[in-house]
Amino acid sequence: MGTTNYCDTFIAVAEDCRATAGTVPPAGARPTVAALTYELISAAPYALTSDDVLFTVHAIRHGIPEAERARAREEFFARPQPCLRSSPLGKSYGWGVHSDGDGRVALVGRETERYRVLTDPAATTPEGRPIAQTRAMRSSRR
Repeated sequence: MGTTNYCDTFIAVAEDCRATAGTVPPAGARPTVAALTYELISAAPYALTSDDVLFTVHAIRHGIPEAERARAREEFFARPQPCLRSSPLGKSYGWGVHSDGDGRVALVGRETERYRVLTDPAATTPEGRPIAQTRAMRSSRR
């Protein structure tokens, strides 16, 4: 089974992201991937891993009943899955994603001091481990 989890990593917003601050994705009759991802992570910072978030969004959007989710999760991760670097939150909505040492994630708005701290190349965890730096994927090609 594959994984999309990062540990001690910060995913900064994409270079071509137009949002100057973390913006809540619009809610609609059928929630988008961005809205569901935002809701899950913002409701419980550092409680879920990337795998948990991506699969839960998939399960909700495909109407997978709770009783079938364990089997469906195995099937979902039997194939390679895109990680949170491809999330619209970092590509369009101005949210960085911080993964702690256990792979649990939290959102960080690009307008915040915490974002500035986490994008510092010398950023470290409270335990002194370096925080890896990467970016969300660009929305457009050059």
